[in-house]
Amino acid sequence: MQISEINREEAEKTYDLQPSTVHPETTICTTYQQRLKDLIKILSKHQKKEKGLAAMLNPTLPEVSEVEDISSEELYSDIESTLAEFEKPVLKQHHRLENIKERLNLLNGHIENIGQFSPFHFNLNDLGLSSYLIIKAGITEDLDALNQAVSSHDLIAMYDHQIKKGKKPVWSILLIGHITTKKDMDRICSSYLFDIELPKMNSTPREAISTFKQEMKRLKKEQKNIVSELRSIGQQHLHYMRVLHEQIRIERMRKEIKQSFAQTQSTILIKGWVKSEDSTHLEKIIDESTKNHAIISFQNPSPNPDYPPTDIKTPKWAEGFKTLVELFAVPRYNEINPTIIMGIFFVIFFGVMLGDAGYGIILLILSLVGYLKFGKYSPMIRSWSIMGLMLGGVTTIVGFLTYSIFGNLIHMILLGDSSTQLLYQFNLLGIQFPIDSLKDPITILTTALILGLVHLNIGIILGLYQAYKRKQYKEMLTEKLCWIPLQIGGGLLIGYFILDWVVPDPLFTIAGILVVIGLIQLLYASGPVGFFDITGYVGDWLSYARLLALGLATAGMALAFNVVSSLLGEMIPFVGIVITILLLLVLHVVNLAISALGAGVHSLRLQYVEFFNRFYEGGGSMFTPFQTKRTYTQLKKDKNP
Repeated sequence: MQISEINREEAEKTYDLQPSTVHPETTICTTYQQRLKDLIKILSKHQKKEKGLAAMLNPTLPEVSEVEDISSEELYSDIESTLAEFEKPVLKQHHRLENIKERLNLLNGHIENIGQFSPFHFNLNDLGLSSYLIIKAGITEDLDALNQAVSSHDLIAMYDHQIKKGKKPVWSILLIGHITTKKDMDRICSSYLFDIELPKMNSTPREAISTFKQEMKRLKKEQKNIVSELRSIGQQHLHYMRVLHEQIRIERMRKEIKQSFAQTQSTILIKGWVKSEDSTHLEKIIDESTKNHAIISFQNPSPNPDYPPTDIKTPKWAEGFKTLVELFAVPRYNEINPTIIMGIFFVIFFGVMLGDAGYGIILLILSLVGYLKFGKYSPMIRSWSIMGLMLGGVTTIVGFLTYSIFGNLIHMILLGDSSTQLLYQFNLLGIQFPIDSLKDPITILTTALILGLVHLNIGIILGLYQAYKRKQYKEMLTEKLCWIPLQIGGGLLIGYFILDWVVPDPLFTIAGILVVIGLIQLLYASGPVGFFDITGYVGDWLSYARLLALGLATAGMALAFNVVSSLLGEMIPFVGIVITILLLLVLHVVNLAISALGAGVHSLRLQYVEFFNRFYEGGGSMFTPFQTKRTYTQLKKDKNP
């Protein structure tokens, strides 16, 4: 059940009840949750973790512990015991680590700054203003100008050391002058010298660096011991802390949700949404929980003004497509769910636009690895891997049909670059395959436009059905239905006048009548602006030519990369074959990434702009039932109910 909040106005005016108040223990739960979260964050930071490829290929599943459904008082007691034992020492060590880190950063800065003056033999305590002298340390990039400025003052001495060579050399400078030259010294420093702040200590620069390094060594040893201690605590108790954190999070949710209820002194009103097929189960749960001391009422909602949430139902193989629909908009309640149809055409369009069997096989392998290796760790990875298998499968099929396997790479390897012989040929439904998209683009364009017509007309049919379902008969018979006669009649007339089709006179007359009927419907619905809808529809249809464009781009780039790699390999003796292989690997990976991204984006565009424009509105909200999501715990099953 998705629980809806009953606000104060609704509770008082609609139900003559009082809104529920904040549960007094909500703050306690929130505080415990935050304190445990801080401990978990600190201890997790210092645990040993697999890194790199090994971690990717062998991720670790979270450890799950069975827990009892204990009372909040028992849970508070367990948390207090854990916090009393570990919170103070862990936080103390954490703060000590932070202080050591700050001190190490400070020492590193001191060593870096002092190192620029290590050739000079002076006491760091002497820097600054004394009774008779003023000594300043800094760096300059304009030594000549500084020399010239210093030479005009007899009481100023300068020691320099080059610390950076190249086009823009840098010098470290030590300026010494009598106290009476302070103004001149300040003017020279502000113009030519960048002051470096050095620590005050009774040591020369070299002695100070040695002292600081010894201190850093001691601090790093202490740091290592603290990390080892925190790691040991984490190895023994971190999982239990995560269990407690999850339990208190669930307890907090249980107490916070009560703010959404309305109440009297002895009753509670809960309002929300439930899927119709779950209503009987929900009623059973409530009766068992309250021992039949509850009144339950179910009502069928209306799309307006109730605005019920939407539950997008899809089979498991289509779960990944739900995300693509949600990227555009969640369907409204009782609106057509486009997920399955959109997903099918998304896969087809992607495969046609990528259209290379070699790239398709790579997608298949990667998706299969994702499904088998990582699918058990994440439902999202599992659903996207299934979608990847479909994308890779269609891409592979299209690639074989259009004779594109890493461009013409396989052809070059097996038959030679200049061979006109094909690796395979077959006849399917009277059509000779393979069809080389680079040599016969018209066939691919025709196929793309036919797919576009099918796609658009499915959208029109869905729009008609949705208008009928909503009892919007006027819109259905005019704005939606007009495209059927316009397409049939307009298509026949275009074929007769432009493509030289042979159209019998009766059919020609019917075509004209259909166009007139469609125009009347369109103008009745939209007025004179309806003429622009016709040009817009034609533009939408021609947008499907991008199926050809991206397919040619993928094949053309793959072909070009093969030729370039082969030529460069022939030009470089001895290691030419190695260069060729490396270039082919890099360039085909780049082409796969760019082309797959383009195919995905443009396939989505055809769904969002051309297809959804025929019937889809969106603007709904997802059905989100109140439920506990557990990662580290699971409730013990009662063996003796």
